[in-house]
Amino acid sequence: MSVTHTNGFTANEALKGRRKGSDPLISTARGKLQSRRSKVNDQINRELRMRNGAENLYRATGNKRLKELVAVELSFFNSNIQLLKEELSDLNSDVLVYQHENGLHNVPMIPLGLKETTECDLAVPIKDFILEHYSEDGTQYEREIQELCDLRQDMRTPQRNESGVDLLIEYFNQLHFIEKRFFPPDRVLGAHFHWYDSLTGVPKTQKTMGFEKGSVLFNIGALYTQIGCKQDRTSHAGIQDAISYFQKAAGTFRHLHNHFTNAPSMDMQPHTLTMLIQLMMSQAQECVFECKVLGSNSNNGLLSNVRAAQEAVVVSQMYDDTKLLMTAEPVKDYIPYSWVSMATVKAQYYMALAHTHMATAIIEFADENDSQSLSEFMDALQNTKEVDTENNRLSVPQTQEDRITLGKAHLKGALNCHEEAMRLHDLCKQLRKIDTFQEILKKAHDRCLEKFSSLEEEDDFTEILMFPIINPKTTQNVSPISPEFRNISVVDIFKRLGPITIFNAKNEWSAPRTVTLDRNPDQGFGFSVRGDAPVRVAEMEPGSVAEIGKLKVGDLVVAVGEKDTKWAKHEEVVALVRQCGNHLELKLVTPNLSQDHDTSRSAPGTPNTPLRMQSPRESISTQSNKSNRSRLSAPWTFMRKGSKEKQDKPEKSKEMEDGEAFLH
Repeated sequence: MSVTHTNGFTANEALKGRRKGSDPLISTARGKLQSRRSKVNDQINRELRMRNGAENLYRATGNKRLKELVAVELSFFNSNIQLLKEELSDLNSDVLVYQHENGLHNVPMIPLGLKETTECDLAVPIKDFILEHYSEDGTQYEREIQELCDLRQDMRTPQRNESGVDLLIEYFNQLHFIEKRFFPPDRVLGAHFHWYDSLTGVPKTQKTMGFEKGSVLFNIGALYTQIGCKQDRTSHAGIQDAISYFQKAAGTFRHLHNHFTNAPSMDMQPHTLTMLIQLMMSQAQECVFECKVLGSNSNNGLLSNVRAAQEAVVVSQMYDDTKLLMTAEPVKDYIPYSWVSMATVKAQYYMALAHTHMATAIIEFADENDSQSLSEFMDALQNTKEVDTENNRLSVPQTQEDRITLGKAHLKGALNCHEEAMRLHDLCKQLRKIDTFQEILKKAHDRCLEKFSSLEEEDDFTEILMFPIINPKTTQNVSPISPEFRNISVVDIFKRLGPITIFNAKNEWSAPRTVTLDRNPDQGFGFSVRGDAPVRVAEMEPGSVAEIGKLKVGDLVVAVGEKDTKWAKHEEVVALVRQCGNHLELKLVTPNLSQDHDTSRSAPGTPNTPLRMQSPRESISTQSNKSNRSRLSAPWTFMRKGSKEKQDKPEKSKEMEDGEAFLH
């Protein structure tokens, strides 16, 4: 980037087109729910603080009467906290508000609420760090600090669409630069990041950037779940979108699980994230089944019903796996009970649908005697030694009576699963509030019962087989989709501090110093520079103006006169030096070589002051990286007139071919 670009750069211009958060005053149904959740979180936080104070008083006092009074207060606080947690659990169980308006006939999905956070004052710690570490006036970066604060404020209320996800990813990507600029690896900045647990509302506060990044990443996954739930699953396009969003949610939680450890809040613990990944995969697989049966009816053929049955078994088994993770310690006592009930009910419901489809296939398509179709039907049934002996005697039905007998066995299994699903549904208070789900379960049960009753004859004493076990099989395997952070490009808000590979919280350098060089018209300055952004002093001529002026080999040229050159290219710095004539002012910093060249080492706990900085004692001309070798200036770029090099006037050195020129 050129000097002119750098000098004219503002964070406002770089982020002019950045995405905005939703207006907190817009009272959508989801917005009201999130607002209510935020208020409950604040109330829980207040009650916890008061309870902690009462506990401290109880331990500190020796007055028996006072202890009794404090014990009563503690009981009161515990009761309030329990009531608030139950209220928060009810809010987390409210799934209907996140569903699409056309989803009255769809089984509801489970969304995840966003983590709430409070405002964070970053101005003071960032200004102090800029002054201490970068030796610059922090007040000169108030505009950039405000941009960062505005971006953080916006991401607290993201829109429930792709734009909201992009906003969260933009802030997450920006945190990469903030962490490198202001968070040394072995100490923390004086900023407190305060986040509430997504499900319990318990507040956690840390100073580490990892906690902030992890919480934002969790909200990206949670937002994907909400967007997936609100898709219109009455169309194939809407179902495919829902599948994609649930996969992205699972991928985000997996990324959080793999890259962030020692999370202080329960919602980001490994066992919780593992459960959430499985839940999102189950819901994505559920959408696959919905896509397969959407628009279909009982006239679609034997094989179509068999494949739908096998898809339903896959969904049922995935929800069984989800239930196992939900009921394991310590997740069982953490998540809402309605989630466990929902997963259990869905496992039974989809197994019932599987048996219903198998019964429909074998009973209603008696004219389909194609051996291949019947063979595939039988392949969908398990016929192993582990199952009941009745199942071991399964064979290809030859007559209509055989078909009806096998179909009734499947219908009996479907009725058993439907009745169990309805029983489990009625046991959960939160699920009973979801009228649409209850209606779906009841209608499916009634259809199955009606079909079974139509096959029952008063004088029929045929023994019904144990319903066969159906093999799971899917035509579309779902898997987590990792977040694509690179798709959202961001500009480093604090770019004016210089290239982040050099000017970061890990590296150290001396305080900037100004060097003034005055030369006679018949002599040069006696030094050469190399590299880009920023250029370095490569060599000095003994006894030259540069040596007398205390230039040091390895110094970084951060300004020429009033022009900032942290981002300047080699040619631009050469041009600026030429324009200065016989009077040259340079602003220089001396890097700490031990850290400048060993990037794997951590910076010391407290950055060295300029007085304790060590100056390089040797030339770094042989240590420049490969990318800068083509940028080398000709030896003694700023030469004395009449020097030997000038008199020799070489024909065209390799450096000259690279576009460099001798300056006089």
